[in-house]
Amino acid sequence: MSAQPVIDIQGVWTRFGDNLVHRDIDLVVHRGDMLGLVGGSGSGKTTLLREVVGLLEPSQGHVRLFGEPVNSAVPMVRRDLRQRFGMLFQQGALFSALPVFDNIAFPLRELKRFDEDLIRELVWMKLAMVELEPAHGLLMPAELSGGMVKRVALARALALEPELLVLDEPTAGLDPDRSDNFVKLIRTLQRELGFTVIMVTHDLDTLAGLANRVAALAEQQVVALGTLSEVMAVDHPFIKSFFGGVRAQAALERAG
Repeated sequence: MSAQPVIDIQGVWTRFGDNLVHRDIDLVVHRGDMLGLVGGSGSGKTTLLREVVGLLEPSQGHVRLFGEPVNSAVPMVRRDLRQRFGMLFQQGALFSALPVFDNIAFPLRELKRFDEDLIRELVWMKLAMVELEPAHGLLMPAELSGGMVKRVALARALALEPELLVLDEPTAGLDPDRSDNFVKLIRTLQRELGFTVIMVTHDLDTLAGLANRVAALAEQQVVALGTLSEVMAVDHPFIKSFFGGVRAQAALERAG
């Protein structure tokens, strides 16, 4: 008998008025997977992420997280589910009025289970985990570089030691060197901590560097699912466009 999926999406349709975004999507993410979602603008990649974590409800179909229905679960179960995943938003989404320390401490304080001494130790630990110093905890978000914002946001996403990490364009806005370093950091932490990853990215270096499986969205559906090489072999216009250019081939060669 196979292990219970971390994410189980069955027959999902998503509509916003007359706009059909998803049509009968099935997708399963298993424990330890690092799944990359790719698709053109408007294909519903981020919308699907939001449905996975319960920020949006599909028009039809079911989304289960750790075996529980995300939208119909009772409040106590939904609260417990929220503690089992961490989300890294595209621009970091740090609280601009709070210093780095309080940004990372926020989810720990929300639980109301830890005293401040333990919270302090946990925040220092998370800063070290993302290769930042305790002194960085005193800075305000406006004082951080783009790469540091991503690291602080990652530290906050990992504050509760989640089993699932949800990444929305994790390297957007970073230059190639910082992007490469951030990808290496996530990969290292995933090996050490064993969390599952689902991410949206348009960056081929990020996709090739992190994902062990890829799902391609086009025409409101998943048109390809498998390893990177399996997806690239699919005969579909979007696949040919996304993976067929010189830049794509160069990214894949760097990863290989």
